[in-house]
Amino acid sequence: MALRKVWSLTPQVTCNLKKICILLESSQAGDAIALNNDNINQLLTRNDLVFVNFYADWCRFSQILSPTFDEASRKISEEFPEPGRVTFAKVDCDREVTIASNYRISKYPTLKLFRNGQVVKKEYRGQRSVDAIVSFIRDELKDPVIEHANLDEMDELETKKRHIIGYFESKDSENYRTFVRVASVLRDDCQLHAAFGPVSAPERTGGDSLIFRPPNTQRQDVVYTGSINNFEQLYQWAFDKCVPLVREITFENAEELTEEGLPFLILFHHPDDEQIVETFNKEVVKQLIGEKSNVNFLIADGTKFTHPLHHLGKKIDDLPVLAIDSFRHMYIFPHNVKTDLEKPGLLKQFIDDLHSGKLHREFHHGPDPTTADPIPPAPNDQNEAEEKKAEHIPKSTDDDIQPQQFQQQQRLTEPPESTFKKLAPSRNRYTILRDEL
Repeated sequence: MALRKVWSLTPQVTCNLKKICILLESSQAGDAIALNNDNINQLLTRNDLVFVNFYADWCRFSQILSPTFDEASRKISEEFPEPGRVTFAKVDCDREVTIASNYRISKYPTLKLFRNGQVVKKEYRGQRSVDAIVSFIRDELKDPVIEHANLDEMDELETKKRHIIGYFESKDSENYRTFVRVASVLRDDCQLHAAFGPVSAPERTGGDSLIFRPPNTQRQDVVYTGSINNFEQLYQWAFDKCVPLVREITFENAEELTEEGLPFLILFHHPDDEQIVETFNKEVVKQLIGEKSNVNFLIADGTKFTHPLHHLGKKIDDLPVLAIDSFRHMYIFPHNVKTDLEKPGLLKQFIDDLHSGKLHREFHHGPDPTTADPIPPAPNDQNEAEEKKAEHIPKSTDDDIQPQQFQQQQRLTEPPESTFKKLAPSRNRYTILRDEL
């Protein structure tokens, strides 16, 4: 009787066991694991690296990639068989609508990388061949931390980059293991360094320690005061330091920036004008820190991005130029960038006018009314004389405007079309599900 009770499994338990068996069989075979709402969180958090193919069965490009992706998965599983190191996975976006929506999938196939459960913003855009994918994963599995045997080397770090430096008693410690996890996630945004044992002793008077070194500084370090073995706390601190509020847009990263779906606030500057870039960074932090989830703050080399400048009616001689690209239209900052950028509230008002629709509305219909019409001054003899002289001038009306004049007037009030939306993903590589831009 007892045995019957033990083996009389409920349908729910039987179903769960089947799911586990399927998962294990797929993993053992080395094929990509199918993700769903039941297993995605566990799979992402229990592996250092997860490479995910978001696909649709009906998509021709997805069909072409599928056997290549599975073969790359098998090769990587043979080369790195340690559990929890790396896993290939796939999401059928027609079935797993919630997962596809959570990761804003708008084209098929989309290849996303997850490091320690955190999605990497930069998608895989390399060649879709077995060798290229395997090579990409090999590079991702390399140690993200640069080890130093001499503290003097810390004074020779590249000044243009952001650095996080860890001083540890031992590599075999929970503190360092947590540091490596954070380093793996942020390897594209910061250079991470470590020194151990006697070498690091002068910097460990109070135990293991971490510092952040901002770009273009020397020993102007920011000390981490939290718990080093707390992954969430350390990651948040490192993320805030490593991922700048203002980023540079280039021809190489423009597509991935447009895919984030946020309007651009772009400062087009001359590469020799470092002062305006510094001022822009400072004012974005001061005025727009609350808008970081709504707008992408960018700088662009105006000598390279001449096409957007041309759309705005500007030339290299007009730099610096500040503009918003909403992916529908482009709007120029209505003040002098050199002299007015630091004036309190002007930059914030520019963004507020985008959100409220004022920028688009005023381009089409002229300035919004602000205050009631002022009371006219009392007439005097000179005013009356001038009014009498002007009586013979007919008042123009909209009906008097000729078609050609109207077209010219309309062109003046129509904001320039977005240029960066043209840098969106190519339809020769993806099936575009919907146009986000």
